[in-house]
Amino acid sequence: MKCPFCGFEETKVIDSRSVERKKRRRRVCINCGNRFNTYEIVERPLLMVAKKDGTFEPFDREKLIRGIFNAIKKRPVNAEQVNMIVDDIESTCSGSSLCQISSDEIGNLILEHLRKIDPVAYIRFASVYKDFADVESFISAISELDNCNKEKCTNQAEK
Repeated sequence: MKCPFCGFEETKVIDSRSVERKKRRRRVCINCGNRFNTYEIVERPLLMVAKKDGTFEPFDREKLIRGIFNAIKKRPVNAEQVNMIVDDIESTCSGSSLCQISSDEIGNLILEHLRKIDPVAYIRFASVYKDFADVESFISAISELDNCNKEKCTNQAEK
């Protein structure tokens, strides 16, 4: 790392910590002794989302957060949990080196997380994501959620 003050090519890292998905490094120049900060971020390949209509758009973290926040309004789910959901989806995509993911896959990942966190938020998100057209669709989704919760309780009791 080149010193911004004297241009010397050698610096020493004296402190390193994570800040907002970045790595902040405090450095000192070996030559002039001046200190400065550098920030490192991991460059990920551009993730494209395949929409239902066949078009593509870049993955938008903020759009995902807005959609989840619409589902959790007035529910006991906090912003930290929402960020964890979105972080997990991003890391799932980048961990498997995907360049493209379908909106269906993203929706299913969100539903998996919401099912564990809050059943009402799950139904709210599912109603928009699965485009419920009638009351039977809601009843079916609620029954599916209820059956899943009963199986979960039965499996935990057996252990």
